[in-house]
Amino acid sequence: MNKPIQRVSIAVILLIVALLANATYVQVFKADALRADPRNNRVLLDEYSRQRGAITAGGTVIAVSVPTDSRLKFLRTYPPGTASAFAPVTGYFSFQYGSSATEQYENSILNGNDDRLFGQRFIDMFSGRDPRGGNVVTTIDPKLQRVAYNSMRDGCEGGCRGAVVALQPNTGKILAMVSTPSYDPNKLASHDQAVRENSWTQWNQADDLNSPMLNRAINQLYPPGSTFKVVTTASALRDGVKPDVRLTASSRIQLPGTEVDLTNYGGQTCPASAGGSVSLVQAFKYSCNTAFVDLTTSKMRDPISTFSDTANRFGLDEKQPDTPLPVSRSTVGEIPDLAALGQASIGQRDVRVTPMENAMIAATVANGGVRMQPYLVDKLQAPDLRTLQTTQPSTINEPISSTEAATLTSMMIESERSTTGAGGPVSIASKTGTAEHSTSSGGETPYSWYIAFGPSANARIAVAVVVENGDPGAASTGGAVAAPIGRAVINALVGGASG
Repeated sequence: MNKPIQRVSIAVILLIVALLANATYVQVFKADALRADPRNNRVLLDEYSRQRGAITAGGTVIAVSVPTDSRLKFLRTYPPGTASAFAPVTGYFSFQYGSSATEQYENSILNGNDDRLFGQRFIDMFSGRDPRGGNVVTTIDPKLQRVAYNSMRDGCEGGCRGAVVALQPNTGKILAMVSTPSYDPNKLASHDQAVRENSWTQWNQADDLNSPMLNRAINQLYPPGSTFKVVTTASALRDGVKPDVRLTASSRIQLPGTEVDLTNYGGQTCPASAGGSVSLVQAFKYSCNTAFVDLTTSKMRDPISTFSDTANRFGLDEKQPDTPLPVSRSTVGEIPDLAALGQASIGQRDVRVTPMENAMIAATVANGGVRMQPYLVDKLQAPDLRTLQTTQPSTINEPISSTEAATLTSMMIESERSTTGAGGPVSIASKTGTAEHSTSSGGETPYSWYIAFGPSANARIAVAVVVENGDPGAASTGGAVAAPIGRAVINALVGGASG
């Protein structure tokens, strides 16, 4: 064989080897990812030929497939009237736009392709029964979900923009996860292309602040404002600072190394001061910014390191555990000096958290300092309702000691007592926050926060509420806007409120 023919033969052989390697990679290693890709319409066509499993919450069906006469044999439906309330949990299942949320992240169970359903598929094939998907049982309490959604919808003129997350402190179960405004997944699941496309276009306008398809509960980051004083106080306690330490009650304080003054809300002197100072307990109760700057910049031995480490222990600046829905990473930001620390200590500067993270902070205090892994799926079932898998509660870490958690709880009880509208059938421990979020000269509506748990002893529920557009506008506060929503959710579980 002459050399030109030999070179061509080698090139052809290499091309065949490369083709075989690529085919093997696509068909073996990438098969699961391609099959799960929500844009894969061929897979969707196959899935629409069989009944998809149900998604349930506390015995209530919140997603189910029903037979139709169209070429797509089944239509995915969500509970009429309340589909928008559960949309952040279920997501959507659409022939044109794929899937999201639980519909996406538990797709292999719902569509019946999961390896754990192999025996069921085998039996169905030989019995002549149409193949079916398995079911997903969520941890969501449908009553709490509706109360949280309705409270957000009715809490502001035109509806509140924001989120509510409720957790069971000792297990990490997600009891409610609401994001408003929301959307109706039935329209994306429709077999009418015009309905799907019009809805998708309407809900995905780039300049729309409402962004109804954004899950604010787990994927939106906010400055936490004074709710972050829970973490700041925890860091001080870990550093050895006592609750009775004396701190400045002044209406303003200069940030170290700068000519910048930081002030209390409304420019007021911290209430209940004596001789120009207050204790840490009083500063927490009345949420005095200047006292917390004094605390972190002059009363702690190793302030920056301890503050950052404590925030990390609570989950900031680390990969957030999937629920199985992915949760955006919260962050405390860079803290190069004491001036930055002073700003971060009151939940401003670069501190950003999701409502899920803030709910976890409250739940950790409620659980005696133990941080639990949050989870949304209670169990997976076969089509015949056999249990395939049950989620077991798991501990992530212990950011603070039980003694420190007890001290924080007592401070949060006092904070609740001084908050607008306090009092009710349940003893609640809470912290409010009113967070600035832009560099404008004034007039913006701050983010209103409320994190809490109840009862304050042996807590059964921890909540985080954030509202972006409180009715008072620039005068919005966490106590006036977010607290009533959080209390309504807590009372719906432990206070006998109806949903």
